[in-house]
Amino acid sequence: MALGTPGGNVSGAKKLILLRPRGFCAGVVRAIDVVKLALDMYGAPIYVRKEIVHNRHVVNELREAGAVFVEELSEVPPRARVIYSAHGVAPDVRKQAEERNLQVIDATCPLVTKVHLEAKRFAEHGSTVILIGHKDHDEVIGTLGEAPASTVVVSKAADVDRLHVPDPTRVRYLTQTTLSLDETRDIVERLREKFPLIQGPAAKDICYATENRQSAVKAVAPTCQLLLVVGSKNSSNSRRLVEVCGKAGTQAYLIDDKSEVRPEWLDGVETVAVTAGASAPENLVEGLVQALKKRGYADVEEISLKGEDVRFSLPNELEPHASRLVNIY
Repeated sequence: MALGTPGGNVSGAKKLILLRPRGFCAGVVRAIDVVKLALDMYGAPIYVRKEIVHNRHVVNELREAGAVFVEELSEVPPRARVIYSAHGVAPDVRKQAEERNLQVIDATCPLVTKVHLEAKRFAEHGSTVILIGHKDHDEVIGTLGEAPASTVVVSKAADVDRLHVPDPTRVRYLTQTTLSLDETRDIVERLREKFPLIQGPAAKDICYATENRQSAVKAVAPTCQLLLVVGSKNSSNSRRLVEVCGKAGTQAYLIDDKSEVRPEWLDGVETVAVTAGASAPENLVEGLVQALKKRGYADVEEISLKGEDVRFSLPNELEPHASRLVNIY
């Protein structure tokens, strides 16, 4: 039975909690705007290396509009226009783009760029860089590329025990921007135990949106029996929301959209909470809410724990044309 199809006893009003903040962060908005504005200004095709953000609905929408998603720059015709995804790229990718005379528009999230610059600077100062993150994630691959000979990726606290560095007095750590706050804290504590002189970035690397969405989940988890997180399976920050809720003792599932909700998840559930990862569109949340209402969750409460008003400017070549986005949307 599909979620949107009423069935069973739905006469009793059950509760639906909508978490805020949720959904798109400033870096995701910027990246999507870059692709849409580039298509409007230059026309299709516009090539995009990797998924512009980790959400299949967003990618499919942009593909239909004329964006061509590729895994590597070798798939892009010479001198064509290509956009780097929000997750950033390694220097060797930039070099390849130059060799192929590609017209590059960089949609890397500014918060990811910050981590890249830190990795490069720390390595240049002779430090071993401990990069906390998931080694197969696009963001980590790009950051690692800034100083591969000086960087070691650590994914969990147990990895720290196996670390050996040339000089324990010259060690710095950085983090992927979309990690679990709690897990990262545990890893940093283990690093400080092993390397007492280790230093981190001047300002934490985990982005504001990741932190805010996790904090909201922690606050609401004790009040609900089920959390549904709207986001794609390859979205790191979305997956972390599920983990955070699970550690708080509440069942949680990651879904791309309402079609993936299984009716048995709702059996005996009187209160369900809904949030969305930083790359998930709000229309998917709205669709889920309407489907849940049909299942009897008619008492809807939106809980806002923190406001967000962050905006990142577009790349230099596009910022003067930002006003065109009004007509595009």
